[in-house]
Amino acid sequence: MSEQLNFEVPTMAELIAKGEESEILFWVGCAGSYDERAQKTTRDICKILHHVGIKYAVLGTEESCTGDPAKRAGNEFLFQMQAMTNIEVLNAYNIKKIVTGCPHCFNTIKNEYPGLGGSYEVIHHTQLIQQLIDEGKLKAEGGESFKGKKITYHDPCYLGRGNGVYEAPRKALEVLDAQLVEMKRCKSNGLCCGAGGAQMFKEPEKGIKDINIERIEEALETQPNIIAAGCPFCMTMISDGVKLKDQDQNVQVLDIAEITVRANGL
Repeated sequence: MSEQLNFEVPTMAELIAKGEESEILFWVGCAGSYDERAQKTTRDICKILHHVGIKYAVLGTEESCTGDPAKRAGNEFLFQMQAMTNIEVLNAYNIKKIVTGCPHCFNTIKNEYPGLGGSYEVIHHTQLIQQLIDEGKLKAEGGESFKGKKITYHDPCYLGRGNGVYEAPRKALEVLDAQLVEMKRCKSNGLCCGAGGAQMFKEPEKGIKDINIERIEEALETQPNIIAAGCPFCMTMISDGVKLKDQDQNVQVLDIAEITVRANGL
């Protein structure tokens, strides 16, 4: 049974009805809404926003897919239909700032929507976490200790190579007093988890080895206790690889938001 939050997550419609405004819109995304593992990350982002007192809201049933999978699969017409539907909703609520739990949503709203009439300040949740750490609102105190644990971070393509966000996730991990170890291919030389470009929704082409297995072998070479992720697609692919390759099941795959929540005892 999924965990329940002990506070209400408001929708934009509910806030507007009360004559209130939100500082930031949390764009949940398809995976964050429907994938059971990604729902955990969604709840953890809400816990962080609630804990630091940021006035936020979600779109709820008014949110639909950003159109990223359609665009990457080559269906530009469907992408534009999906994007323009979302832009109409976002502009109707006069949205200025958006935080996403998914690098695919982050990249699409940040880089593809302006050309269709939707310009917003868009940040990924790891950037929000870094900002809150810098402001002293998150301190990695009062919760689970990660001291001495070995953590390796997998760069999601659309966060790292696509948008140059390398430091924010690592800063969020640096406060833990853990041992951060980099894989051979990291940052601008990072390797895809195997789910990008709409590959998440199809079987892989024939070859010698699946991409996620190649990646997980690299990760396990660092002998980590935890593989940190920042993307629901990466989470799925890396978790599948760990199940196959880590016979002792000693390695945990956790989102940065999940680690932050545990470290702060939220």
